[in-house]
Amino acid sequence: MGLRRRELLIGFAGAGGLALTACSQDRKPPPPPPPPAVIRFDPPPDAQNVGARAPAKVTITNGTVRSVEWIDETGRPLPGGPAPDHRTWISSEPLGYGHTYTAKVVAQGATGDITATATCTTVQPDRLVDVSLCSSNLNEIAENDTYGTGFVLVAHFDEPIDRAAAEPHLKVTTVPAVTGAWYWLDDQNAHWRPEHYHPPGTKITAAAEFFGIDLGDGAFGERDQRITVNIGAAHVAIADDDTKQIEVFDNGVLVRTMPTSMGRGGTAVIGDRVLSFWTRPGVYTVLDRKDPVMMDSATYGLPNTSGLGYRTSINKAVRISHDGIYVHELAETVWAQGNTDVSHGCLNISPDDAAWFYDFVVPGDIVEVRNTGGDPLDIWQNGDWTIAWPDWLRGSART
Repeated sequence: MGLRRRELLIGFAGAGGLALTACSQDRKPPPPPPPPAVIRFDPPPDAQNVGARAPAKVTITNGTVRSVEWIDETGRPLPGGPAPDHRTWISSEPLGYGHTYTAKVVAQGATGDITATATCTTVQPDRLVDVSLCSSNLNEIAENDTYGTGFVLVAHFDEPIDRAAAEPHLKVTTVPAVTGAWYWLDDQNAHWRPEHYHPPGTKITAAAEFFGIDLGDGAFGERDQRITVNIGAAHVAIADDDTKQIEVFDNGVLVRTMPTSMGRGGTAVIGDRVLSFWTRPGVYTVLDRKDPVMMDSATYGLPNTSGLGYRTSINKAVRISHDGIYVHELAETVWAQGNTDVSHGCLNISPDDAAWFYDFVVPGDIVEVRNTGGDPLDIWQNGDWTIAWPDWLRGSART
């Protein structure tokens, strides 16, 4: 009996051991406590000289946004709102220049609400620089203006800036697409054109995205701009001094031939300046039209009281250069038009031809002068299209 009882006890213990082992395998460790919500600020707390272009942003991990206050030094709240999932909040305007912000955020998580605060400051420029988007006539372009196929976009800054810092923020797109490039005349003026004349019907959108951009030496951009203009028909006038005729083409079709008298040639020394009386060869564009215009030789250094000087009102005048070259009416030289050059540099044509040409052209139309003497047309005179494309590309701040 003793032995039997001992066997039974051992069996019972063994069975119990197996049962206990099975129970320990079924037990799971208790789940970890839920993590608290985490609040992240962008810009981060205590950030200094934050870019003015950046928005304010709050990101919540393990929770959602309950409330956000982002207040500047005047007590003005920065407007903004949460994303649909309430896990982020972003301001609806950039941080701007010269502000000190205090932010307070309440986030809701599984462990309850948490609150966090932060401060930051934004960059304070020494000065703000603006840029004007102009055509070659240096007048600001307006939305949906129409220009000729020789249109050149001009970006004029109101003070010198760092070209390399500025150029990436000058953006031009065209429909149809063409490849174009910027050419810097100096630290305040950049011109944009493609390799060849614009196709008729092109739409050109220019963007100057300078708000918040460091332009060097303490200067920052004042604003962003965006504007679209149109290219009209292909109007090209070719003035050939060999024939002394101006042939005018409309979309490749010759529509008028006009006898002309161009610059008489030669030079004169007035004071310390050498004045040229050639009509410089090159590709001009129409800058503007005036009827009448007062022409005064004193404006380019030739006293109107001298033997060669003049001051007179001229009708139907189409300006093609910044130094005073016009295609204009002059009845007094009709006898010379088509056979003799007698002007100071302008292209004289008859009253009938001048009236027709005045009504036909728009700014940006091409006027090409061939076979005259003197130096080639320079870019400062309105000679953008006279510059060969490889040379134009070397005028970029990116080269």
